[in-house]
Amino acid sequence: QLQLVESGGGLVQPGGSLRLSCAASGFTLEYYAIGWFRQAPGKEREGVSCISSSGGQRDYADSMKGRFTISRDNAKNTVYLQMNSLKPEDTAVYYCAATRTYCHSASRLWEYWGQGTQVTVSS
Repeated sequence: QLQLVESGGGLVQPGGSLRLSCAASGFTLEYYAIGWFRQAPGKEREGVSCISSSGGQRDYADSMKGRFTISRDNAKNTVYLQMNSLKPEDTAVYYCAATRTYCHSASRLWEYWGQGTQVTVSS
């Protein structure tokens, strides 16, 4: 099957950093655009970042610009989300998603989803 698996979440203090990983199985990730989304309790899922299949396009939500960086390592069939200067409001379950087309703004248009990884920012 086509699967995505997120990892790297955990508990971090405000101002700290985490790097999330999105690993693909059953398909070659380099041919897909990859997006990161997050959902906090009681809130709707929101887009965080997206990278095109070529890596030439990188999109970030305004609140993440300058703090988060998306990248891909095609040799490892993995996409990363480096998160710096983390704030309590970044606490959420983070999901990665894949599409064979391009970076969509609407989460419902993405074809494949991972199970999510919990990120908690607290002192």
